[in-house]
Amino acid sequence: MSKLQGKKIAFLATDGFEQIELTRPWNDIKQAGATVELVSLENGKIQGFNHFEKGDQFDVDKTVDDVSASDYDGLVLPGGVHNPDALRVNETAISFIRDFFEAGIPVSAICHGPWTLIEADVVEGKTLTSWPSLKTDIENAGGTWVDEEVHCKDGLTTSRNPDDLDAFCKKSIEEFCEGRHEKLAA
Repeated sequence: MSKLQGKKIAFLATDGFEQIELTRPWNDIKQAGATVELVSLENGKIQGFNHFEKGDQFDVDKTVDDVSASDYDGLVLPGGVHNPDALRVNETAISFIRDFFEAGIPVSAICHGPWTLIEADVVEGKTLTSWPSLKTDIENAGGTWVDEEVHCKDGLTTSRNPDDLDAFCKKSIEEFCEGRHEKLAA
């Protein structure tokens, strides 16, 4: 399969990400032909988690200080509780995310990943799903929360949890294939 041949997809994460929410999309997107890069706050390794238990460590390819949205054809934001919480207090990471929306480059976020979207101020007027505890945060940011396996509109793909990964990965690949979406920035 080479649907994504010639495309480069960023995965933005830091310590505390839900491991399967990074590894499954990573493998599916790579298998579809894309080049994938792990972007984080610092060089070195980041720690994955399997819910509350430590998982594996992963090598960071680039830091947010060394990349821009224009380097990529898509962005994946895995969940986990600590990961998006740490990312959302880093202005460079938040600017990086916001730039994808401004450029209309597809973004996929799962579980707690949409916390970073709230911080990037890109949720207003959009409908998305997430881990249920983010419902009030999304609504307070001007978005509409829905309880769906996967929700996608205008290049923004969201899912609730690891049980939704089949639909999340499939829809993310479709959106990355389509490319830029004018309405993503709206």
